[in-house]
Amino acid sequence: MNPTIQLVVLDMAGTTVRDDDAVNSCLRAALSAAGVVVARDEVNTVMGIPKPLAIATLLRAKTPSAPPPAARINAIHDDFLVRMIRFYETDPRVGEMPGATETFRRLKQAGVKVALDTGFSRPIVNVILDRLAWSQSDLLDATVTSDEVPRGRPHPDLLFEAMHRTGVTDAQAVAKVGDTPSDLQEGRAAGCWLVIGVTNGTHTHAQLAPHPHTHLIASLAELPGIVLAAGH
Repeated sequence: MNPTIQLVVLDMAGTTVRDDDAVNSCLRAALSAAGVVVARDEVNTVMGIPKPLAIATLLRAKTPSAPPPAARINAIHDDFLVRMIRFYETDPRVGEMPGATETFRRLKQAGVKVALDTGFSRPIVNVILDRLAWSQSDLLDATVTSDEVPRGRPHPDLLFEAMHRTGVTDAQAVAKVGDTPSDLQEGRAAGCWLVIGVTNGTHTHAQLAPHPHTHLIASLAELPGIVLAAGH
């Protein structure tokens, strides 16, 4: 018999949080302000990983012979933080992805714990949680940010920390859900029984298909049925 899922760990931007690709836009704007022009598709290759690492990766791609100084990475990241926080605090496009709260509710009613993990740092996440009225929600058991673990995606540290915070000890009882290749790689690295890609975020079905997964779904509405069927 397949293991019963005790915990679902979902990504934020593009998976549970709708922001009309603002992460990509703000990252490109911060890089552009520092004199580095990158295309949307270039940024998409580093979506989901900790943002300082994403910035360093993009800078190295532009000047492979000269490793980017830490001060430059930090300055660009600080600019990105300002842009992202302003966006999530004020932009009318910010909201939950269709069905996110209802998905949380259905999972919780079935006795499944729900956590969010993200490549964002805690200051951005707190703004999002406040904006969506999820800060005090009893539908979320934990949130974990990339600055709270030694390594971000595609390593499993975020997911293992979510397990620690929710008291789940077996990764085979965990489902990882996200909209980027690094989400899927994180789930596989952690040994999750379910690794589920959502194709209505930053990456399409075709873009996620080559990466490790057990399911690809078009929206979160499909998630509870898959999770609740896992133990049967």
